[in-house]
Amino acid sequence: MYRNMICAFLILCILSLLVGTDPISWTGLLAGSDADWLTLKASRLPRLLAIILTGMGLSIGGVILQHIVRNKFVEPETAGGLDAAKLGVLVSLVLLPSAGVLSKMLAALVFCFVAGLIYLLIIARIRYQQIVLIPVIGLMYGCVLSAGAEFYAYKNNLLQNVQGWLLGDFSRVVQGHYELLYVLVPVIVLSYVFAQRFTVVGMGQEVATSLGVSYKSTVALGLMLVSVTVAATVITVGSIPFIGLVIPNLVALRYGEHLAKTLPLVALGGACLLLLCDVSGRLIIYPFEVPVGLTAGAVGGIVFLLLILRGLR
Repeated sequence: MYRNMICAFLILCILSLLVGTDPISWTGLLAGSDADWLTLKASRLPRLLAIILTGMGLSIGGVILQHIVRNKFVEPETAGGLDAAKLGVLVSLVLLPSAGVLSKMLAALVFCFVAGLIYLLIIARIRYQQIVLIPVIGLMYGCVLSAGAEFYAYKNNLLQNVQGWLLGDFSRVVQGHYELLYVLVPVIVLSYVFAQRFTVVGMGQEVATSLGVSYKSTVALGLMLVSVTVAATVITVGSIPFIGLVIPNLVALRYGEHLAKTLPLVALGGACLLLLCDVSGRLIIYPFEVPVGLTAGAVGGIVFLLLILRGLR
């Protein structure tokens, strides 16, 4: 499985480097064409790195959140995390208009983390936690946050600009405008270091406590890792839904839920899926480009419905 996924990953990386409105060719690169090398270094390579880091981060964030909530249909999009991060960005734009990227990311992180804690409190008070009820509540919760964000943007004359800016899109990624995503590298490393604890947390608070795992601190760490991932991706490339839902479920169906073993597969699968969505978006109406937020939303939405139907059966 690893061999096949790595081969698919390498093929998608090559396609991502070659496909675009400003084509580059291997012959041009080998001949030392300045235009081809400039396009490769300033645009294609940064875009490729951004896609890989975002796909890995979102898929890992999704599987961590699923273990915390103990529901396979939960990820930042279906738990209000993405909408909370949007609201945080808007609040920082209005209250701190001269703030830098790091300040905006911090605001998105805080809003996402607090929204995650509130979501956990909400579902903890539900007596009958049906498998589909939890993500439905998360979607409703996210709609409330999204409505609040749009109202806030409308009130401050930011709605038209913000709607386009927050839609997931890698076309804006160029050298010097994506490096914030490198913060996802330590997030991925820490996720793997604590993978065993997240697996135990997914068994429930009583089991985790009996096995010597600090349930509350592990949950807080998991929420923080998810919040950092969501904040960094929303600030840099906008909102990309369902990546953290599709890949963890597909991996779990075949390889189980022991994160110490499956987390590399989840990370690699997330990168492959996002690469596929991005390359498809560049080819559907070539030479124009469909934002990856739309292609990922379409693919993820279909798979989400299929998973819900499978869960009901």
